[in-house]
Amino acid sequence: MKITFYGHASLGITIGDTNIIVDPYITANEKAKHIDINQLKADYILITHAHADHVLDVEAIAKNTGATIVSNYEIANYYENKGFNTHPMNHGGSWDFDFGIVKYVTAIHSSVFPDGTYGGNPGGFVIEGERKNIYIAGDTALTYDMKLIPLRTKLDLAILPIGSNFTMDVEDAVVASDFIECDKILGCHYDTFGYIEIDHEAAKKKFYDNNKDLMLLDIGGSIEL
Repeated sequence: MKITFYGHASLGITIGDTNIIVDPYITANEKAKHIDINQLKADYILITHAHADHVLDVEAIAKNTGATIVSNYEIANYYENKGFNTHPMNHGGSWDFDFGIVKYVTAIHSSVFPDGTYGGNPGGFVIEGERKNIYIAGDTALTYDMKLIPLRTKLDLAILPIGSNFTMDVEDAVVASDFIECDKILGCHYDTFGYIEIDHEAAKKKFYDNNKDLMLLDIGGSIEL
């Protein structure tokens, strides 16, 4: 499993021959100008919630690739009405896709499309594929529901927001890593704009002091599990 960071909360995940894009917000991100969305491959697009900084490039990528959009019922229905291929889910539900199992889990946030359309309740994803398990928290506060995840799934990596203001901060993300029993964390949702700028070295030290590893990838950078 290969995970590529495209800035903000945008990710590319490759599992075998399957390419997944998560929450694509790239073309309006000044820090991600070197990423060409027309070159991205996608069989699936996973969306955690409907805010503009998570759905901006969904339609362009889906048109280019024919990808299936996977999200909650309301978001899936929104895109299905626009003619896109979709797969609706809801909290607690799982589906065995051709690349592995995806479960839609709780997040504490808000969710509305830029045009004012209701985006349903926000969520995160637990993905099991190629004998590796990851948790994509989406935009969320620290929530006690995170403790439920390791009851079913032993995680190899968790992708957590750390920018504060709109989501958890670094300190809460450390607690979240305890809740989910995963010490290997990839940070996201930071530095894109002024409200969520962080001190990288201080953030890494906070995790290190708690015997955990926080990775902050360059935009376009990748890790393999």
